[in-house]
Amino acid sequence: MSTPSDPGTPKPPRQPRRTGPRIVLAVGLLVAVLVGANLAVKFWGTAGRLAEGVVEGSTDAAFYVPPSPVPAAAPGTLVRSEPIASAPAGSAAWRILYHSTDLNGADILVSGVVVAPDAAAPVGGRPILSWGHPTTGSAARCAPSIGDDPFDLIEGLSRFISAGYVVAATDYSGMGAPGPNSYLVGATEGANVLDAARAAQQIEGTHANDVLALWGHSQGGQSVLFAAQEAASYAPEFELRGVAVAAPATNLAELLKADIGDVSGVSIGAYAFTAYASVYGPTTPGATLDSILTPPAAAVADQMAALCLLGQNAELHTIADPLIGHFLAVDPSTAQPWAALLTENTPGRSRLDVPLFVAQGDADELVRPEITAQFVQSQRALGTVVTSETIPGTGHGLVAVRALPALFTWLGSLGLPH
Repeated sequence: MSTPSDPGTPKPPRQPRRTGPRIVLAVGLLVAVLVGANLAVKFWGTAGRLAEGVVEGSTDAAFYVPPSPVPAAAPGTLVRSEPIASAPAGSAAWRILYHSTDLNGADILVSGVVVAPDAAAPVGGRPILSWGHPTTGSAARCAPSIGDDPFDLIEGLSRFISAGYVVAATDYSGMGAPGPNSYLVGATEGANVLDAARAAQQIEGTHANDVLALWGHSQGGQSVLFAAQEAASYAPEFELRGVAVAAPATNLAELLKADIGDVSGVSIGAYAFTAYASVYGPTTPGATLDSILTPPAAAVADQMAALCLLGQNAELHTIADPLIGHFLAVDPSTAQPWAALLTENTPGRSRLDVPLFVAQGDADELVRPEITAQFVQSQRALGTVVTSETIPGTGHGLVAVRALPALFTWLGSLGLPH
């Protein structure tokens, strides 16, 4: 059930809704996703859900306000939930606020979404699919759960629901609910992914059991890889069957070097370095924006980090375009402490004890195919069982959708619904 904010707790300014052009973008994205996945969903059904989401938008701001004081609780403990009327056909959905931890183990609150089939549950309950979303930004208002359609970035959602999964989708810390910035901070994101699955188990009606699979795209690929690395020690109650990623952010230093020459690299760099300066700066000498960025870039990095990738792309480009070629003051792959921080947040330094599925588009100009290939090779050398799929003629945006047939075949090979 939804819990109102506590008496006397000040309400934050209303987060801007992604309406107008955002609706057009969301509809276009959803139609592309649905067609690409060969899902039998009618356009007007999608538009109807978006319309319901706009109505819901006027009522959900208080949901993200933490109770005051925040009660101490174990990671994954559900603080509150509320039904989402615009749930996709055949499902029930909830917005959630739950306890998780940051990279230092501190208790934080994180928001997200849970979606479950609305049919009778099988004996033994349903497996959980915990999803890591691609980059939408790093500010609170960029959280997927705040959007007019909070389901539009969960790639494969309809098929997962049809197959019988409970889908848990974290916003990541600092997005939606207030909390420390988590952009490309692997340990925090990984804990958020696992704790979203724990929270899903506590919602009456999901019938979620302890069987778990992880799925993420781009930034979300990095987050679920960290979740897989941490699962045995952080959430040992789960029976983790496998982790799947599409165009994952793996070697962060190499990805940054490959992308920094265009507007996407500058935007992502602003998100990442602002996050690292915020999270690591208080305890790490030299982790300040003026030690890594040129003076013009350092002056506007916070402004860029306040903008969302969806809905505020034009504003981002206006700021980022003049910085192309003039963004970095030093090479972050060699200059300390940045080189160490990028390495710390690069997944794949140890063997995974569960099977790994990796999809990569051969035309991806953001997460470069050669970097993903190096990650696959290194994981195999460590002993991880890897299934690698190259999706021909595919760039960064569509790789997760086009990987779904191979992904579900792989899930079936693990004894999971497909």
